[in-house]
Amino acid sequence: MTDLSNSFFADGPIVLPSGGPLYLQLKRWIEDAIHRGAINPGDALPSERDLATRVDVSRVTVRKAVLQLVKDGVLVQRHGSGTFVAPQTQRVEQSLSQLTSFTEDMARRGMAVRAEWLDRGLYLPSPEETVILGLSAGDQVARISRLRLTGDTPLAIERASLSVRVLPDPASIGDSLYKHLDKSGNRPIRAIQRIRAANLEEEDAHLLQVAVGSAGLNIERTSYLASGRVIEFTRSIYRGDTYDFVAELRLGDPSGNGSGKT
Repeated sequence: MTDLSNSFFADGPIVLPSGGPLYLQLKRWIEDAIHRGAINPGDALPSERDLATRVDVSRVTVRKAVLQLVKDGVLVQRHGSGTFVAPQTQRVEQSLSQLTSFTEDMARRGMAVRAEWLDRGLYLPSPEETVILGLSAGDQVARISRLRLTGDTPLAIERASLSVRVLPDPASIGDSLYKHLDKSGNRPIRAIQRIRAANLEEEDAHLLQVAVGSAGLNIERTSYLASGRVIEFTRSIYRGDTYDFVAELRLGDPSGNGSGKT
């Protein structure tokens, strides 16, 4: 770990960038120190008191700057240990034009992924699950929840619901839900996804190892068989600092008649 007294706290006066509230000036100064390599991922920041004394600002100013950097994912706070520069995470691009499983998508990128099971069992369906999955009175729903990771870095939380007729034994799933469904001829061929920005609440932030309120992506996916029957309803939450969703757009026919004439 870098000795910050010799790098971050180099000799000479510390001049904060001008403009804006003092805590934002300090925030930009810390960000610049990270960008120029004066402090590196995993390095510990000085204590709040030492930082306030060296920069000649109040501890309240330091606290506001640090909390904003934690919220932005630049710093992480570990209870009883201090504040550290957040580890760099590899960003992942996922196409919105292909229906693939998480496992298949990561394998194509040469990334080793794993899952930690959070839940898998049979339950009484919610009204929403009943409507979307087309369940009848007395039907059960199979729910599976997984934390998706690459190495030790969590990327996403997946919470899927399927009819018990399709998935009578959730515990039998291996690495990939879609591979499991393929064995019974129930792999979906198309899906509708809805993506919206979200600030992570405490439970999800804890699982994804980011600060509460960090940026995330909420994705709802309804998947269909060739017959048009809904086979899967999944709600996922992705870390905003690790995922980019990419879509290819093409110019439509201005006439709207699909003839392709110009």
